[in-house]
Amino acid sequence: MRPRTPTGLVRARPEPSFTVTFDGREISVLPGRTIAAALWSAGVVSWRTTRDGGEPRGVFCGIGVCFDCLLIVNGRPNQRACLVRAEPGDVIRTQEGTGHDD
Repeated sequence: MRPRTPTGLVRARPEPSFTVTFDGREISVLPGRTIAAALWSAGVVSWRTTRDGGEPRGVFCGIGVCFDCLLIVNGRPNQRACLVRAEPGDVIRTQEGTGHDD
């Protein structure tokens, strides 16, 4: 017996994946995923460091309230990974502190 999966249960056929770049590493992403979901799927759980102390951060609330998941997308700092949908060719970078050259 094959394991049951959500896509199998609804006989979904996702569109082909595409790639984004995270800190120079190519990551395969299924269409419709947020950047946070794409990074999690690739095993990345931290992509920001705090201003004070450089502590690692990733997703905390997952709904765009806490700002722990900020990163740089296509040169734009302070993008919330849990809200921004991944797009083909996105260049995503870890954000240190405010994301601006302090």
